[in-house]
Formats: sequence, structure tokens, C-alpha cells
Amino acid sequence: MTDEIHRPGSGPNSAPELPTQYAPAEVEVPLYERWVERGYFEADAKSGKPAYAVVIPPPNVTGSLHLGHAFEHTLIDALTRRKRMQGFETLWQPGMDHAGIATQNVVERELAKEGKSRHDLGREAFVERVWQWKAESGGQIAGQMRRLGDGVAWSRDRFTMDEGLSRAVQQIFKRLYDDGLIYRAERIINWCPRCLTAISDIEVDYQDDDGELVSLKYGEGEETLVVATTRAETMLGDTAVAVHPDDERYAHLVGRHIRLPLTDRTVPVVADAHVDPQFGTGAVKVTPAHDPNDFAIGQRHGLESISVMDERGIITVHGPFLGLDRLEARSAIVAALRAEGRIVAEKRPYTHSVGHCSRCRTTLEPRLSLQWWVRVEPLAKAAGDAVRDGRVDIHPTDLSQRYFDWVDHLNDWCISRQLWWGHRIPVWHGPHGETVCVGPDEQPPTGEGWTQDPDVLDTWFSSGLWPFSTLGWPEKTPDLEKFSPNSVLVTGYDLLFFWIARMMMFGLYALDGQVPFRTIALHGMVRDEHGKKMSKSFGNVVDPLDWMDKYGSDAVRFTLAKGANPGTDVPIGEDWVQASRNFANKIWNATRFALMNGATVDGELPPSDELSATDRWILSRLNTMVAEADAYYDDYQFAKLADALYHFAWDEIFDWYVELSKPSFIAGGDRAKVSGRVLGEVLDVTLRLLHPIVPFVTETLWTTLTGGESLVVADWPKDSGFRDATAEADIGNLQQVITEVRRFRTDQGLQPGQKVPARLEFSSTRLAAHEAAIRHVLRLQPEGDAFDATAVLPVAGATVALDLSGTIDVTAERRRLSKDRDAAQKEIVQASAKLGNEAFLAKAPDHVVDKIRGRLTKAEADVARLTAQLDALTGS
Repeated sequence: MTDEIHRPGSGPNSAPELPTQYAPAEVEVPLYERWVERGYFEADAKSGKPAYAVVIPPPNVTGSLHLGHAFEHTLIDALTRRKRMQGFETLWQPGMDHAGIATQNVVERELAKEGKSRHDLGREAFVERVWQWKAESGGQIAGQMRRLGDGVAWSRDRFTMDEGLSRAVQQIFKRLYDDGLIYRAERIINWCPRCLTAISDIEVDYQDDDGELVSLKYGEGEETLVVATTRAETMLGDTAVAVHPDDERYAHLVGRHIRLPLTDRTVPVVADAHVDPQFGTGAVKVTPAHDPNDFAIGQRHGLESISVMDERGIITVHGPFLGLDRLEARSAIVAALRAEGRIVAEKRPYTHSVGHCSRCRTTLEPRLSLQWWVRVEPLAKAAGDAVRDGRVDIHPTDLSQRYFDWVDHLNDWCISRQLWWGHRIPVWHGPHGETVCVGPDEQPPTGEGWTQDPDVLDTWFSSGLWPFSTLGWPEKTPDLEKFSPNSVLVTGYDLLFFWIARMMMFGLYALDGQVPFRTIALHGMVRDEHGKKMSKSFGNVVDPLDWMDKYGSDAVRFTLAKGANPGTDVPIGEDWVQASRNFANKIWNATRFALMNGATVDGELPPSDELSATDRWILSRLNTMVAEADAYYDDYQFAKLADALYHFAWDEIFDWYVELSKPSFIAGGDRAKVSGRVLGEVLDVTLRLLHPIVPFVTETLWTTLTGGESLVVADWPKDSGFRDATAEADIGNLQQVITEVRRFRTDQGLQPGQKVPARLEFSSTRLAAHEAAIRHVLRLQPEGDAFDATAVLPVAGATVALDLSGTIDVTAERRRLSKDRDAAQKEIVQASAKLGNEAFLAKAPDHVVDKIRGRLTKAEADVARLTAQLDALTGS
């Protein structure tokens, strides 16, 4: 398709020129900066246009662009670019999350290099140091987003710790507190001995670890019970042994006390329905301060809670194990129990699921701790109802049940963190036990003995306000009135629990029943080309910036969009990015060819009766493509959208329409002008359709083709309703003729450019009208006086007779084809015999039978193909 045809009297200087090759590195950065300078991505709350608003899932201030970000941002950018072209006042809200634990860890590591800890600086100076780090090193992802082409409103950039968002946090905390939905209580939480803070349930990563299951004998003589544990060190804090109320084996022990080994204490035997009598010995040790189930048992039976270790996991119980790390203590206690003859059984390795900190990978410790909590029951119910009654749609719909499973069984949310970086809890404690919650417009109590609560809020607390706090809430701002609720939330299905449920609960509560967004569009996770999770430990993590440097941002974006089936994971490999780069190059080269040969958008399209069937076919297909693109966008079917646009552009425009129009370009005159105008129209619309996914190459080509200002602010194409079923049927037949003859030529080993004499006969005048195009595309010469038809192909209303005498030895070719067909027929006989043998089928493994079935199917197809070729070669 790269032939350079110039109409008589025209030349490369008669139309806008493009460089011979597309160089993304030279185009993308300056083009993006021009978009930003012109303010294309900004949003005006005073505009009379309908609003379309999306918030960016705020990346961590410590983070850098990874493939997951690039994937998600590509989808959001495509949606917002299209809506902007459709005439909506479009806001894509940017910003970053302060990432409490992660950011504090980064700065603490920097201090450690100086031989200091945060305690050496003190709280105020440490927080100031974190702000300094943010100013100097944080937020590098913002620059990387520009490289990807994110069309965000940069003037509105927000940070979860900025003044406005901090005010919103304080306001909603105060309101929840006053409504009795925030309280302080001792509960079992997930504690990280490395980060020295509570961790949310949803921030626990469970993985199978090899540990040890030890069965221990408690008590003496007839008052003996055997319990099993993987955390022997916690026995120092046991305050009971529990059995099931109906377990007759232990009925005589319920209410008695038995001796706790290695201590001078005795503990009661209690009956509790939580115990499974069929599991193990049917007796369990109860450590209320170190296990959530044990804590519940302790609450029911009024048991004491004894904490046996400090915040770093160091044993604090007086005795021989004092000062040992929890893992050291585990081994020492097992050894001591063994020495006392208390070990009944040991199983090692014992693989079991263990919670780890999602940030530092440290094994977490269940720990009784005084924390702040949100009473979520009424909030979660409202969040569930909003989806059930249709005010919020979850897409794809089959993920709705996962959402309901979460919000319908949500436990109270621990919101306090033992950090210095974050939103400090706005509660002051007085010298006599007083507690005062202070709102954003209130002054904290002063005087001797008053101190602010030392904890900060869970990062997800502030990000739960993100869709409306970024618009100025709690103030009634024009932005809030214009852009709330958000139109859609685009995020990964893994954030249903982390973030989406939080935003739903807080949004409905803060906005007095108004939803924070109307649609939740969930996407999957990016995986490597083999479908494996990307992980540094696996060595398969990809830096998208490397691929952007090598192939261009458009290539990365198109690859990601092409894999984006709603709610499912996305495998991606470098070969796919290279293929997308090839597509960008194809668009470039085809448009360059079109410009050099008269493609234009000047003037109206000629009336239908002046258009050829090929023109009417491509315009009919173009309008169908516009309708399909709209349907795919509205259904968040990015993979189907990208695939459809790819095949329409590459196959239908570049491989078919351009090729079929070349005779018109060669002939020149009015026919060439019509084809040039149609080609210009098709390229204009197609570049608009492609722009939201591949903005850089399309912008460069479209502005050259049309002379327009920018695709960012150009109109989105509309389906004119033009359809021509007759032209589509005719070109369908034409394509079939060309495809079958091409296949035959390939089977005979003819080179694509090799010319062959041919005689063409048609059963309809409409198909006959395309003879010149068929001959041009297939390299078929007129038959001439010495024409000898050695091959005849009847196909789709045409008969194509070919003279191959000067290109192949027909007799030898027939011998070869016959030999190959005989071999395929023999394979059919053999495979059919095996598949017809009941004894063989009864004994052979499934994969062997499947393989034979596959051989049979292939052999049958080979016989049909070879027979058709032999039939074609019998013509005379």
C-alpha cells in the first residue's frame, strides 16, 4: 500500500506534507505542552455545557508511573477526551494521596542514613521534614502522567493534605463524632511491628507461610487438656481454655481451673459455641489480647486480657522470655515445654495463611489496642441501597455481588494510625478525662493538661472524600454544584473494598443522600504476557516509560486499551506494544499517501449518485463504525472498541479502500477528485474516533489533513445514518474474489507483484464494473492472443481464468498437489479408524483422543483445499 501515486499535474508540493517517518519522541512532549498551555483540559464551573466529571484515583505521593497507572489513566483519558469532543464541560480531576505509612517510611529511611530517627527530630520537625521531602522529591508521577498524555485539569491539582482537603476531613470527622458514628474502644487490630501502627483489615496481605503446629498439654492428671497452636509465645497471655458446650469429653472440666504451663497461673475451662468440637482435640487456648476470636470469647465470658508483647513484638512478661523477639520466644517456649514433657505432637513445616503488612511485608501481630472506630452499619446499608435501587451502576454488573458481599457484612472500621504523617485526629483530651472533638471553625480547648490525640487518620479516610472534597466540600461551591455527583469512577476491581465502599459511605453521608458518582466502571489488573502477576520478586515488572521511550506513548496506550475487557485482568507483552507501534506507523504512512494523492476535507461530499460503489461502501462502513464506537464507549468496552477501530482502519480503509481507489488516482480527473474527497472524509472521521486512545499521532495527522486547531476540541463524529446495503454486498463479493485469487496465487508460490495474464467473466454488471480494480490489486494482465487458461477459479459471481504457463509447471504442480491430497486422505482413514474403535477410546487419555480429533479435522480441511486447487488447475 506504500506505492506513491501522483495524479497528472500534481506532486508532493501540492498538498500538506508529512515527514517520511513518524517519530513519537519528537512529537509527544511538545504537543502535550501545547495542549496544556492552551487550556484545553481545564473545566469551567460557570459553563452552560452539560458536565462530565471524573476523579483520578489519587496515586501515592511516593509513587511513580507503573503499568497499572498507565492502564487506568488511558481508559479515563479516552473517556474524558471523547466527552470533551462531544461538547461536555469535562473535568478530569488530578491529585495525589499523602500515603501516610509509605511516605513516613520513606522519610524515616532518609533519616536513618543520617543516623537519626523521627524521635530525634520530634513530631513537629519531622512533619516539616516530610513536607520538605514532598516539595523536593514527591509527586514525580505528575510529570510521568504528562508523558502518557493525561488530559487532566492541572490548575486544579489537589493533595489529600492540602488546606482545603484537610478542612473537609476535620468537618466529616466532627459530624460523624457528633452523630455517634465515631467512637474510641479497645479492640483487636492488625499491628505491624515494623511500621508501628495499626493496619486496616483490607491492607493485610495473606500468604502461605511454613510454620509449626505444636500440640500442648495443659493441666495435670484427669484435669488435662490438649490444645494446638502455631504461636506458642501467646500462651503466656492465655486466660482460658474453651470447649464446646455439647462436647461430653470435657463436660466435667467446664468451670474448673487448670494449670497454665511455664507460669504460676491457672486458667478456667469455659464452654463456648464458637469452638468446633470436630477440629483438632476440640479444645482451644484463649488469648483475648492477641486473637480476634479469642477476644470475642473473652468478652462473652468476662476474661482478663493480658498483652504479652510490646509494639515491636518483644515479650514483656516477666520471666525467662522477657526481652525476646516474638519469633525467638516461640522457639524458646517450645523448647521449655518440651523439657517439661508438655509437647504432645509437633508438625513442621505446617503451611498456613499468615497476614503480612501490605507495605513492608512484615508478619502482622493481632493486638489488643485502644483505637478510633467508625460505626459503619448505617453507612454501609446506605452504600448498598444506592446500588440496589439503581442510583449507582456497577459495571460489569456481575461484580455487584462482590460489592454487596462486602458492604452487607462490613465490620466497624479502625481509622486511627500511630503515625506522625497524616491528618491528626481532631480530638483533645483534658486533664480529668474530658474529650472534646473540634470542628474546622472551632478553637481547641486550651489550658494546662489539654493535649491533642496523638494518632492520625487512616489514609483511606481522607481519600474516601475525594470525589467531593476536591470540589470544595464542605463549602457549597460552584464546582460542587456543577460537577457533583461525578459521572463515572474508573478504577480496579481490587479497590471495591479499599476505596469504593469508603467513598460510597462518606459520599452519601456528607452529601445528604446524594451519590458521589453515578457509575462505577471496574477494570482488571495488568499482568505479564503469560497472565502472571507482575512482581519485583518474579522479575517481570515493566516500566511503561521504557516502552514509551522505545515505541511511543500512543503504542503503549493502544496496547492497554486493546486488552481492557471490563472487570478482567489484562495480559501484556512487549511484542503487543511493538504491534501497536506498527499500527501507528500504518496510520501515519497511509495518511501521508492519502495527502500526496489528493485526500482533502475541502467542500461538501459529492452526492450519492456521483459516488462509486467503493465510495458508498466505505462511507456506509464509516457510519457503522461511528455507531459501534459510541456503543462501545458507552458500555466501557475498550477492548472491543480498539479492536474494531484497528481492523476498520487497517483492513477496510488502508488495505481495501485505498487499494481499490488507486486506479482512480492513477487516471486522475473528476474521478480522482471524488475519491480524494471521500478518502479525506474517511480519514477525518477515523482520526477523530481514534484520538481519545492514541492522541498524539492522530492530532499530528488530523491537523495536517484538515488544518483544524486541535482534535482535543474538535467535534466528535456523528452517525449520519447513511447506509448502503447494496454497495456493501457488492464490495463484499469483490473482496471475496480478490481474497480467493490471492490465496490461490500464494498456494502456487507466485510473488505478490508477479503479473499473470487473466480472463475475467462476471455474472453481474455491478461486479464487472470493478474489473479495473480487480486487475490492479491482483496484478492481472489482459489475456492476449496466446492466452492459455491453465487454471480456472469460479468465485462469488466471477470466473477468473489464469494463464500460469509462464510462471509454474502445471503438470508438476498437479503431481505435487495429488501426492499431498493422497497423504491427507490416508491420515483421514487412520484417524477415523482410531476414533471409531470403542476399545481405544475407552483406554486412551483425553488429551490423546483430542489430538487425534485435531489431526482428523486438519486432514479434512487439507483435502478440501487441495481438491479445490486441483480443480482450478484443470481448466483449459
